[in-house]
Order: sequence, then C-alpha cells, then structure tokens
Amino acid sequence: MNRQIIDANLVVALDALLAEHSVTRAAERLHTSPAAMSRTLGRLRRLLGDPLLVRAGQAMVPTPRAEEMREEVAAVVRRCGALLAPGTDVDPGTLNRTFTLQAADLVAAAVAPRLLAVAAEEAPGVAVRFRAEDLEGGPALREGQVDLEIGALDHVDPEIRSEQLLGLRMVAGVRAGHPLTAGKLTPARFAAASHVVVSRRGRFTGPADAALAGLGLNRRVVAVLPSHLAAMTLATRSDLVCLVPVTDPGAAANPMTEVARSLGLRLLDLPFPLPPLAIGMAWHPRQAADGGHGWLRSAVRRALAQGPAPLSPGAAP
Repeated sequence: MNRQIIDANLVVALDALLAEHSVTRAAERLHTSPAAMSRTLGRLRRLLGDPLLVRAGQAMVPTPRAEEMREEVAAVVRRCGALLAPGTDVDPGTLNRTFTLQAADLVAAAVAPRLLAVAAEEAPGVAVRFRAEDLEGGPALREGQVDLEIGALDHVDPEIRSEQLLGLRMVAGVRAGHPLTAGKLTPARFAAASHVVVSRRGRFTGPADAALAGLGLNRRVVAVLPSHLAAMTLATRSDLVCLVPVTDPGAAANPMTEVARSLGLRLLDLPFPLPPLAIGMAWHPRQAADGGHGWLRSAVRRALAQGPAPLSPGAAP
C-alpha cells in the first residue's frame, strides 16, 4: 500500500483546499506558505489521479471528483480532530456511564441526594454506585474497582491524587430533650453520659477518650456500631450521645450536618478540643484527564458545597 494514503496531513490539506477553492486561502487556513500548499496540491493530484481544482478565469473550481469527496473529507477531519482532542472536554449530557464511589455511610447519605440531583440535570445517562469502606486501604483505586473515594484520606497509595473538600470538627449529637441540652455542657457532664461509638473495627475508644483522659476523665461507652447512621439513629431514640461532624464556625454548613438534623438530633459544641477532620476525594492518575471523571469530581465538589438550611439558634454550626 502507498504510504501516502495514510498521511493525515494530506487529508487536512485536501479539506482546506476543497473548502477554500484557493491555494492561497488554504495556505492561510493551515498557517503555511502558498508554495508549500501548491506542492501539496500536486501530491494530491498525483495520488488521486484527478486535478481536483482547475482554473476558471480568475478563480479555481472543483472537479466532479472533488465535489463528491468534499463532505466525506470534512467528516474525516472532524473525526480525527475529536479523536486527538484532549479528553478533559466532555458534554455531560452525552455521558452514559456508571461511576463507582467508595464512602462511609454518612458521607454517602450526605453526597448521594445532591450528586444524583446534579446528574439528573446535567448528565441523565449517569448512574452512581456507592460501595462501603470495605476496600479502604487496598488497591481499589489502582485496580479500577473504584472510580472515586470520598472520606478521610489517610491511607491512599503514593501515586493517588487527592483533593480536600471539607474541613470538619466534631460535636455531640443527642435527642431532643436530652439532659445535656439543659444547662452548660462541661467535660464532666459529657463524660458522665452514656455514649455510642462508631468503629468498623469494633474499638471502644477514640480521640474523644484521649482528650478526656487529659482532663482526668473517662466516658462510659455502652455501644459500638460500624455505621454512623445507625449510631445517630440510636442516639435519637435513647439517652446515648454520639459524635457528629460539622463545619468550622463561620463556614457554610455541610450536608452531613443536614443528615443529623433530618434525624432530629440536637448538636452541642464539645467543651474540649478534638483534632480536626478533613474530608477529601481521591482518584487514580489514569483518570485525571478523562472528561467523564472530571465531570464526576466537579459534581461531587458542588454536591458538598451546597449548604443546607442553617441550624436552630444556639446549636453548633
């Protein structure tokens, strides 16, 4: 086979010549010289066995073969342009994909409604599958089992890319009318209450216990649950105290606070400091330039940025 047949530059030049009907204008279009374009036209004439453009007075007109080829050549150039264009540009309305996200139940409950609302408006062909944190710390992102991980990112592989989305702090969540809602909440009163702890590994202690120990106090943990939503639900139906993540003072409220409010929890500022909690998203670098994945990351950002209605007066923001 003649190697010239697969010379994409000849196809691009042919498209310009057939569109402009002028060697000079075709050269300007492709930012080359008229002499170079004239030589290219000569190559095309020899390759195709047709003059393609012929002189008619002061102008050049296409031959019947050139007229037949014009639309097809233009379509080939457009397809090549789309094929070689950067993958970051995508029309969300044309996406027809299922994205798999890994997140804790509370994060999923906060993100899913807003993310699906964005998808319904912008990318109706997108479906979202949430997986629990059973793959955390493993090669799920590297092996493509998960498209995006959302949560506390303290375990990702070195090559994984990440972005912080929210800075959070912990507050106490109790049912309406709980004894702790009356009067000043002190470390001693907090420690004296009964608590439910969230731990997927079944641990009874956490940062709150270390902070209380520094004050010479111990709290009584009567239940350990692997689910934030289960712990928050239990707190609304008992006198147990759970911990709930909220945004820093002065920042916009986050959707996870909205989940706690929807369950009827009262949120109380802790009378002692705890380490801040950062929520971020992580993805594998092979998906960094993928347009669909770029839309997903943007949609997650916006889902977490949409603050709910403000908390009731006196409650923690």
